[in-house]
Amino acid sequence: MSHYQRHIFFCCNQRSEGETCCNAKGASAMRDYAKQRIKALGLAGKGKMRVNKAGCFDRCQEGPCVVVYPEAVWYTYIDESDIDEIIDEHLLKGNFVERLRI
Repeated sequence: MSHYQRHIFFCCNQRSEGETCCNAKGASAMRDYAKQRIKALGLAGKGKMRVNKAGCFDRCQEGPCVVVYPEAVWYTYIDESDIDEIIDEHLLKGNFVERLRI
């Protein structure tokens, strides 16, 4: 068994002023939100799920990025409702959120 059932990585890279990057689009706040929600649902910890920040995924032009492993599914998002949908559909039900996939 893997240490985590699922590992969720948010790109929180900050580029030089004026350059497109995930963190300038609220990535750190969305990562914090996802981490808090996962904990509140009792899904965090060994054998469960882990939310982490990551460096640049080099997909900045596609919007802020998050990737879910072990499925290796890439998403973009705009706000907390998109993060909720990823958590509710993908992480809880196992259904990919096609409208947010990149």
